[in-house]
Amino acid sequence: MLTLRPATASDAALIVAFIRELATYEREPDAAIATEASILRDGFGDRPRFHVLVAEWEGEAVGFALYFFSYSTWRGRPTLYLEDLFVRPAVRGRGIGIALMRRLAAEALANDCERFDWQVLDWNEPSIRFYESLGARVMHGWLPVRMEGDALRALAEGGRDA
Repeated sequence: MLTLRPATASDAALIVAFIRELATYEREPDAAIATEASILRDGFGDRPRFHVLVAEWEGEAVGFALYFFSYSTWRGRPTLYLEDLFVRPAVRGRGIGIALMRRLAAEALANDCERFDWQVLDWNEPSIRFYESLGARVMHGWLPVRMEGDALRALAEGGRDA
């Protein structure tokens, strides 16, 4: 039997474990440096920066979805952004991922969101097929852009000119 529940502060270690399992699946195990302390600080303080749903199968935590709200200037409405979705391989194919996505879609609508956005790695064909089967559209032509580390600091400090 499947249960979905909001995570609590006592789930911080579990959330970090899921993040690391996802990073391993996505071929970047060393990139996941989140800690229990950062999860507690940013997800369960006075102003949470994200929310987490935990999926339990027969009482055992087997997956999660971490999301937050952003804003679409073009739509003039909030957007639910899914940062991470992960279901442990041993329980895939039981409807857990679909249940998480349905709950997130309902959360988006309950929060007056016009859109529900996320990214998927271009090599991850099983996930792409899964998302498209739900009615999602892969946004070809849009490329993710990221700035971090030294480049971020340099720009903030005025060290970069176009």
